[in-house]
Parts: sequence; C-alpha cells; structure tokens
Amino acid sequence: MPLFYQHTINATTKLGIWRIEEDENFFLAKVPLPQNITHPHKRLQHLAGRYLLQFLFPDFPYAEILIADTRKPYLPNEQYHFSISHCGEYAAAIVSSMHRVGIDIERPSDKVERIAHKFIHEKEKQFLVNGERLIVNSSPFTAYRLLFTIIWSAKEALFKWYSLGNVDFRENMQLISNIKKQNDSLLLPFVFKKNEPVYLNITSVIFDALVLSWVL
Repeated sequence: MPLFYQHTINATTKLGIWRIEEDENFFLAKVPLPQNITHPHKRLQHLAGRYLLQFLFPDFPYAEILIADTRKPYLPNEQYHFSISHCGEYAAAIVSSMHRVGIDIERPSDKVERIAHKFIHEKEKQFLVNGERLIVNSSPFTAYRLLFTIIWSAKEALFKWYSLGNVDFRENMQLISNIKKQNDSLLLPFVFKKNEPVYLNITSVIFDALVLSWVL
C-alpha cells in the first residue's frame, strides 16, 4: 500500500500523503469518477486525493462534496473541513471535524526561486537566514532553494485555509518571526492580513524531494 506519510495532528484532525502507483480502477472502487477531468494523470491525482479523505476518516461522505465559486471543494453541512493538494505522483489531504484546514505539497524547483520576489515581502527576508540554518536534508537541493519552496508551500496552504480567493501572497500573508525547529518539522509563525489580522502557525516537513505544509 503506497501510503507515503500519515500524521494524526489531534483527535479530530489527520493528514496523509499517497504515492500514486495504482491505476484508475483501484480508486474507482471507492471514489466517484470525475466527469469533467479528461487528462489521465490529473484524473489519477484527483482520485487519489479523494481516496485519501475516506482513508483518513472512513465515514467521509464523498457524495456530498460541492465546489465553491473559488473552486474549493467543501461539504455543505461542514461535517468535515478538508483540503487536498497534488504534485507529480503524490496526492496529499488533510481532514478535520473541528477546524478549517489547508495543505500543500511542492517539489523544489528553479521556478520557485525565480518568482520569490512575487511572494516574499521585504519584511520576511530577515527571518530567512535563520531558517536556512535549520534545514538539514538529503535532497539534491540547496537549503536556500528548499527554504523558498517551504515559504511558497506555507503560503499555498494558508491560501487554501482562507479559501475565498483574492489574496496577495506578499502583502496578505507574511512570516512574522524566526522559523523554529519542532522535532522533524519546521514551525512558521504567520500573520494573515485580510480585515482583522489572524495569527497562525504553519507546519512544514521536508522529505527527499518534497515539501509538505499544513495549517489549521
């Protein structure tokens, strides 16, 4: 079973990463067929992400999922809050019966480094040097490049947590103090500034060539 990673955050919140090695038929035994997705790999990603929802919480009601105007999937009665992310052959999901959540997975790349000026505010740069020293990895990527990917992934997770769109990644989401090491994870203190500021900690984990971030 290609469950790549699973973590129970608390009694009401779980997340997981699935490494996609199966064909469609494996997922279709449980997950409804996405009628509007024609690209084979995107269909597999979609199916694997939704498969994970019920893997984490067996009573998760697939059939009740709706899509908001912002393209965010949700349950109308909010029995569960959830977020899904895809990257290559991986799908990630976080589910909570109590808290609004957001999740993101990314592969480090040159592109993230090139567009860093679009999502990193000047105020955040003072915290990056400290963050770079915390990163120990076995991937072929430098700590500096991984750090850019971590910040991008954290902001993507926060964007999904907010879920209403129309967010400036530089101005509305900012790292506000040094990144901290917490066991095998990194803890990123953020402020989300739309209307009243909301202060949140985003957790990131580095795998060999994959970054996972989540918030609740």
